Amino acid sequence: MVAAAPAEGQVMGQGPFGLKYYLSGALAGGICCGLTHGAMTPVDVVKTRIQLDPVKYNQGFIGGFKQVAGAEGAGALLTGLMPTAQGYFIQGWFKFGGVEFFKINITQAIGEQKAWDNRQQIYLLSSAMAEFIADIFLCPYEACRIRLVSDPSYASGMGACASRMTAEMGFVGAFYSGFVPILFKQIPYTMAKFAVQGKAAEQIYAASGSDPSKMSKGQNICVSLASGVVAGVIAAIISHPADSLLSKIGKAGAGGTGSMMSRLTNIATETGFMKLCTQGLGARCVMIGTLTAGQFGVFDIVMGMVGAKKFHFHDPKGH
Repeated sequence: MVAAAPAEGQVMGQGPFGLKYYLSGALAGGICCGLTHGAMTPVDVVKTRIQLDPVKYNQGFIGGFKQVAGAEGAGALLTGLMPTAQGYFIQGWFKFGGVEFFKINITQAIGEQKAWDNRQQIYLLSSAMAEFIADIFLCPYEACRIRLVSDPSYASGMGACASRMTAEMGFVGAFYSGFVPILFKQIPYTMAKFAVQGKAAEQIYAASGSDPSKMSKGQNICVSLASGVVAGVIAAIISHPADSLLSKIGKAGAGGTGSMMSRLTNIATETGFMKLCTQGLGARCVMIGTLTAGQFGVFDIVMGMVGAKKFHFHDPKGH
């Protein structure tokens, strides 16, 4: 018996996967990241304040909310909302769209059985490549967000903030001084997020004796939410030291006036490894756990709305 050749554009019995699918994945990724990061702006404001000024903001996560709102008004909790929502829409476009593109094309390139046997490595490689591309576009928005959160009086909004930063520091100094820490933060975070979520979802399906093709849309979304929480917390812990560095280097004068690497070294030395790993970690686990679950849930919903069905790894021997 000769196995039937897969239909044109199909991978592991799914698809076809072409430009429409990848654009659908990019759109769903932009929406899910822009929405979730925008909604979590108040948590991010408090987390960033704790990282930047732990002496002042020393009353914990809930206390931090009260301190910020009490001193500056509730509106201060929405500082940086615009650059956050816009920046992460663009980042999500390239990240989620890129992961779908790379994992499907790697599977086609190496063969389905080899891809199944090495699916965790494919998750890791695909997410690393997609995140690197996404961070090129995200970094300027993050620079503006951190400056506005650390000094709300610096500018009236994102446009004014970008103009002033460019005038004071030049384009690269203003928008890409945090590029190295953002890579160290985002790439491990994204690699852990997609690999852990994929593994957790796989375990949930196995425990229920089912798979995505046998479950309803609602059940698959629930699996995405549950696995997303697990992935988010683990990814937050892994990437937190770099997130702390990124928050601190965005503060005016932090680390001195030397090169980017010398400033990062000075900040790490002044802060200490344990504080880099733990300051604001509780708030970030809450934020990233919720955010990641929301992202995978919204991604699945939007994909369904545009008529696309998300690619899942399957064992070719079992189908």
